[in-house]
Amino acid sequence: MKKGFDTDLYLKKQTEEILNRIKHFKNKLYLEIGGKLYADYHAARVLPGFDPDAKIKILNKIKDNIEIIYCIGAPQLEEKKIRGHSGLSYNEQAIKEINHIKNKGLDITKVVISQYKYQKQANLFKEHLENLGFKVYTHHFIQNYPNDLNNILSEEGYGKQEHIKTKKKIVVVIGTGPGSGKLSTCLTNIYLDSKKGMDSGYAKLETFPIWNLELKHPINIAYESATADLGDYNIIDPFHLKAYNKETVNYNRDVEAFKIIKKMFSYLVSEDNYTRSYKSPTDMGINMAGFAITDDEIVREAAKQEIVRRYFDYKKNFLRGKIRKKVVERAEKIMKEIGLSEDYRKVVEKAREAMEECKEKNKGHKMVYCGTAIMLNNGEMIKGKNSELLHSESSAILNAIKKLANISDEKEILDEEIIKQVNYLKRNILKKGKLASLNVEETLVCLAVSAYKNKNTKKAFENIKKLRDCELHSTHMFSGGDESGLRKLKMNATTDGRRI
Repeated sequence: MKKGFDTDLYLKKQTEEILNRIKHFKNKLYLEIGGKLYADYHAARVLPGFDPDAKIKILNKIKDNIEIIYCIGAPQLEEKKIRGHSGLSYNEQAIKEINHIKNKGLDITKVVISQYKYQKQANLFKEHLENLGFKVYTHHFIQNYPNDLNNILSEEGYGKQEHIKTKKKIVVVIGTGPGSGKLSTCLTNIYLDSKKGMDSGYAKLETFPIWNLELKHPINIAYESATADLGDYNIIDPFHLKAYNKETVNYNRDVEAFKIIKKMFSYLVSEDNYTRSYKSPTDMGINMAGFAITDDEIVREAAKQEIVRRYFDYKKNFLRGKIRKKVVERAEKIMKEIGLSEDYRKVVEKAREAMEECKEKNKGHKMVYCGTAIMLNNGEMIKGKNSELLHSESSAILNAIKKLANISDEKEILDEEIIKQVNYLKRNILKKGKLASLNVEETLVCLAVSAYKNKNTKKAFENIKKLRDCELHSTHMFSGGDESGLRKLKMNATTDGRRI
């Protein structure tokens, strides 16, 4: 894959900027992390060359000066909300993220449950975390937050919350997703610090939108598409324009909240606190990503591809009943505004061709005809069709790794008898129904089992890792095993969402 972003340069500039910011504060800096702390595959897709774990690497560079607070919203726990990118509930995602961050050399011992109203699921999760050895704080729901400043900045507002005791100069605040309460946690502790004579400050490390790119740059449009379900949109920061006569890009929620946040700072910190010098949301942010773009043409094209992928993803989730139609309509509007359509994604047409070929040749299985296409990283297209034995996604993957291993089409790399045995298990013992063909996960397991005795299978199996970042499209809705397998392969997979 051609690179358009220099991660090493980004790490250097972003680390330097954080260290420069901390010099302005006497006591503590509460540093909110916007977006994902690790596994930021959206950033990696739209900025080819971006390390998905870049933010963790930045924090590891200054790990001696930081401690981390993890936030999760009680309403998300109570609703048993699912994180779309992982398929995990918020509590499962939180545990996974905390463990992953620890494995990367950073420690988390403090967790905040925000908007707490003694919800049953929040209490269960609190007890679970405490059993695991975490110190858990509950920040209660504040009526009319964030508009009633008199109530918020009182003993019945922030003053009623638990003070999170911290020792390090930089307190990094992260969270599970939207609604986790990161900003309110920062402001609460700044308020409670001030009651103890400390003069703490605030800043936000973020990646998108990229403030020093134009408003309608595909990178920033891709961020709008990625947050279409939240209703976020990018705007020119009016505060920055007024203060400096310079156009910068920010997103609506930060701009809408800035006037209130600015007013809060005037009550929370001393007159000479650097936080009070912020004249705009852009000033609050620390984001050097725009300075590490090395090829604008490459990142523009990558962002356009992501916009179309996001549209298909929302369409899939709508067909599954997970989101409302207006989200799909917004994603489609964003896509069309930048002059894109479904077929801008080249694998879409090829997958539909594969389905029609399957139908014409009466392949498929029980009058069901599915097509899948994979675009390898060299641009070559590989097709797959469903059969009695395999899902179309599985077929396409087998064809792709054969091509990557220079194995001719005539040679089989998966023993048909092994497939039939698994089919029998699914249909007759596990009672999986009539269509018991192998999904992606099952196919990968069968490949692994077969590889030890078949040289061609082993050769093909060793090429599976080359499927990472390849584009895949299927005409039909993914099964759970297909979606999970494709996610683990790190393939960029979309679907028309047709039902079998």
